[in-house]
Amino acid sequence: MANLSKRMPIKRLPMLPAERALKVIAGRWKAVILYHLFDGPRRLSALKAMISGITQKVLIQQLREMEEHGLVSREIFAEVPSRVEYSATSLGLSLEPILLALCQWGQHHADELNEMDRLADCIIRPRPTRETHASHN
Repeated sequence: MANLSKRMPIKRLPMLPAERALKVIAGRWKAVILYHLFDGPRRLSALKAMISGITQKVLIQQLREMEEHGLVSREIFAEVPSRVEYSATSLGLSLEPILLALCQWGQHHADELNEMDRLADCIIRPRPTRETHASHN
């Protein structure tokens, strides 16, 4: 695991683990951004094109917050013009099953309240593990 203490200082997070987790993933776009990074590194322009309705300012803000919390890493390539790619860290990737579970619970909640017709489809989907996927190729 990467040593996160060398990163910029993290704002004080809640002491209760569940509250801490919710604080780190809170934000309208964080789950969607992470979902797109689960597949691999992306440039800012590619992320913006994949997420309709997000402004570049908000996208950058959400990426910075996730970078501060160790969920996303940013790599700057020494090219002309320079290229920047964002990737989910191993800590960020560990959220995939949690985000899927939250999506499924949200569907269950809407179903229980007879509001399925008001619900959008989940963007987070179960995927075969990389090992399973590799063994089928």
